[in-house]
Amino acid sequence: MYCYTLLFFEQNLTPRVYQTTTRSNKTVTEQDFIPRKDELGEHPDEGTITWKSPSNIALVKYWGKKGNQIPANASISFTLSNCATTTSVFYERLANPVEKPSIRFFFEGKENPQFGEKTITFFEKMRPYFPFIDHYHFQIKTENSFPHSSGIASSASGMSAVALALTSLENEHRSVWSDDAFHKKASFAARIGSGSAARSVYGSMAMWGQHQDYKGSSDLFAIPVTHTHQVFKTFKDVILLVDQGKKKVSSTVGHGLLKGHPFGKNRYEVAQKNMSSILSILKNGELEDFGKLVESEALMLHALMMTSNPYFILMKPNTLAIIEKIWDWRHETGQHLYFTLDAGANVHLLFPEDEEQIVMDFVKTELVAHCEDNNYICDHIGQGPALLTPEG
Repeated sequence: MYCYTLLFFEQNLTPRVYQTTTRSNKTVTEQDFIPRKDELGEHPDEGTITWKSPSNIALVKYWGKKGNQIPANASISFTLSNCATTTSVFYERLANPVEKPSIRFFFEGKENPQFGEKTITFFEKMRPYFPFIDHYHFQIKTENSFPHSSGIASSASGMSAVALALTSLENEHRSVWSDDAFHKKASFAARIGSGSAARSVYGSMAMWGQHQDYKGSSDLFAIPVTHTHQVFKTFKDVILLVDQGKKKVSSTVGHGLLKGHPFGKNRYEVAQKNMSSILSILKNGELEDFGKLVESEALMLHALMMTSNPYFILMKPNTLAIIEKIWDWRHETGQHLYFTLDAGANVHLLFPEDEEQIVMDFVKTELVAHCEDNNYICDHIGQGPALLTPEG
């Protein structure tokens, strides 16, 4: 048994972390992300921008959407640290603008035409917001610090890294964005590529979706959640890799099945109430209430899958075995160990930093036997994306 040592692909690069400034009270609309003609400056002939962006794990789940990646309910997540995607975008000015984005995509050292086509589709959607796209050829090289088949949300880390690179290219040669506006536009762009990617633009915790209890919240982009109790600032996340295979039903398909779902309306109401509840929980450090809400959200997510039409099951027998062992051990020891699930079979173990030793002993002696090849990933709440710049 072992915990993955997560590798980072940052040779000759040093991180520069963007900090988010105080949000304004102005209501931001989609039009605010379309640059005016008088704002369009000259861009360089060529260059490279590299971002490392993390994945995230939702506490209150986003499940169900409408329109152009608009969430049916608000969601909130922990930003991870070790599970991240590092993406370098090389850009070269073309002699003449193109009708279709010019992109070559490399994943972990090998050209990947499938990912390339997905990125072209994303860039086509981005053209109104980043008009310079038509004037460049892009070569995108991306690496994950975690196994690609591990069930971690690589779409969140990957799409947010690309969105941050596009926003950097615009920002560094227009110089009109504040840090706050920069992050909002990057989150807006990431959302269109992958809904959960909107939250990966921020460190520690982020929420996405309009909600009356969260000032500045929007369906168009995520915002940071900063007023939390100290105990949640250093939370740990150990990801038990129950099944490292490709999901039989994609999240996109799963979201679509919420339309006309017999419990869909009730789900959205519960999610909005849980968003109100977790705001208080996070401020006051109520660990037991946190665990109850987060575990309920995880099980509700999978209950929706099992009652869709057509229905499907992403949990595995070992997923259930792990959950039952967690419940029994928590009852016996009184430790604050909780679980959540993404749209897959793997189990995220959430617990306070000061209980790490006893939890890890339990993981190694009781839980890893239920993991595929005894594999798991050790992670924790992170500080968010970092722009990587050449040394010297």
